[in-house]
Amino acid sequence: MAGLIEDYAIVGDTRSVALISREGSVDWWCAPRIDSGACFAALLGTAYNGCWRLCPAGDQVQTTRKYITDTLVLETTHVTPSGTVVVKDFMVPASRTPTIHRIVDCISGSVEMELELIVRFDYGSIVPWVQSSGDGITLVAGRDGLRFHSPVELSGHDFETTANFTMSAGSSKSFSIAWFDSADDPPIPHDGLAVLRRTERYWCSWVSQCTYEGGWHDDVVRSLITLKALTYEPSGAMVAAATTSLPEEIGGERNWDYRYSWLRDATLTLQAFLISGYKSEASSWSRWLRRAVAGSPGEFQIMYGIRGERRLTELELDWLPGYEGSQPVRIGNAASGQFQLDVFGEVLDAALTARRGGISDEEGYGTDIITALMLHLEKVWSEPDEGIWEVRGPRQHFTHSKMMAWVAFDRVIRLMRFENLDGPHRERWEAIRDQIHAEVCEKGWNPRVGAFTQYYGSDRLDSSLLMMAPVGFLPPEDHRIVSTIEAIQEHLTEDGFVKRYETDGESADGLSGDEGVFLLTSFWLADNLALIGRREEAVELYNKLLDLRNDVGLLSEEYDPTAGRLLGNFPQAFSHMGVIHTAANLSSAGVGPCEERAMRD
Repeated sequence: MAGLIEDYAIVGDTRSVALISREGSVDWWCAPRIDSGACFAALLGTAYNGCWRLCPAGDQVQTTRKYITDTLVLETTHVTPSGTVVVKDFMVPASRTPTIHRIVDCISGSVEMELELIVRFDYGSIVPWVQSSGDGITLVAGRDGLRFHSPVELSGHDFETTANFTMSAGSSKSFSIAWFDSADDPPIPHDGLAVLRRTERYWCSWVSQCTYEGGWHDDVVRSLITLKALTYEPSGAMVAAATTSLPEEIGGERNWDYRYSWLRDATLTLQAFLISGYKSEASSWSRWLRRAVAGSPGEFQIMYGIRGERRLTELELDWLPGYEGSQPVRIGNAASGQFQLDVFGEVLDAALTARRGGISDEEGYGTDIITALMLHLEKVWSEPDEGIWEVRGPRQHFTHSKMMAWVAFDRVIRLMRFENLDGPHRERWEAIRDQIHAEVCEKGWNPRVGAFTQYYGSDRLDSSLLMMAPVGFLPPEDHRIVSTIEAIQEHLTEDGFVKRYETDGESADGLSGDEGVFLLTSFWLADNLALIGRREEAVELYNKLLDLRNDVGLLSEEYDPTAGRLLGNFPQAFSHMGVIHTAANLSSAGVGPCEERAMRD
């Protein structure tokens, strides 16, 4: 059975990500890409669905772990009654051969170790052919091949590979498993210590480029490293999370595949990298975004594959029981075919953010794409949509969606001012912008509730409306903004953390069950509290959110305050963007990311 979500750490090579439990089991790895089929899928099933366990024998083990400073090298210390071992887990960034390395060092005494390797390709469904390679084994099925290097003798039985060996003080052993195309020759194993030093140098060099000087510096750096790990370096895309189908409610159906790139993340991603000095990553993301949205604006999707793939067909894997029985297990994402107005605003807001950040037209967005998007938005902004939360119920006139349509027209006008352009559409777009603003203020505001509500005519709250002040729709001092913040704080929070929306029988999402509090919107609440002058309260909430991270500084999508558990896919880029943005907002003596995003030119 998989461990708690918060009991996992990650290693990655900016192409794929592996999840490793506190006990030392690699329970999730998709190779060669982060969205490939998993060869270790115990996270969503049992050990039989694939894992690689490397740990001391017996139950009397005290375990602590940490990342080596400014790196993604995981160091786990196991203390046993007979001795102490340290396991270093890592992947070499930008390597052509995705490889998980594990080095075991005995610090004192002697320790009996156990190794168990179970490979099941295609999300735990295919048992590979296994062949000895002299210093390990190769495992092949279809296109997929794995080369497992071991310095100890291996035994095979019941389609599993095992080993037992003794570590004595001062000894060191290096293991690795590398993916290769089965039509090619297996790769030659690398010296573990040499690639460890190479990996440490890579991450320390990358972190040294960080220009962020505000408060919570170490927390921001750890989140930046996490975002870098979730970036697919060959294309510049960033995935929402490294996993699929980790539940938003244990035992529930709210289980989605997040190994794709959402356009909704565009502005937050750009700001996170730009405020930290990573213009190269921001430029790469902008170029990916431009390639992804190229084509007919009518075929504009809310998310894409990491190389810009559009077909993300959703399937259910009925052979996997799901994390703690949470079914179905899904790959692909049907929401990719939804109509969501807010992404137009995100793309145009990102275009302005890119220009302000010094990213040129050639690096990022082109006027041709922007004009085409806006001409299409003119025709569709008044239609209902599925909204930011990708509801599987009927379309609605969601207030947040209309507000973000306003953002799109507002940002294109600001871009035209920024570049001293006076195109033929500007006057008409200004009129539409003002029309949308008036409509949202009239139809999105519910005087009985004393707040902007989820959709026109609704009396239900929605935390997405915490974006109204940060995007500049209304100033933070406007009584409607303050009233909406206070209503959300009073009626849509649990233990101080914010839920996305109410998920009872009248919910617009078309799904059964409940979900945890949403971490990004909780960071948004802290941002809003700071904007309306309640900074001490904002800092208190921010520190409370940081306390939800696991022992190696990682966050998932949601949290269950009653059970005290992380929920949802892991680690979640949105949540770590919240760590970075809110730290910068609370540290700013002048213009923080929120003020900059809302700033008039």
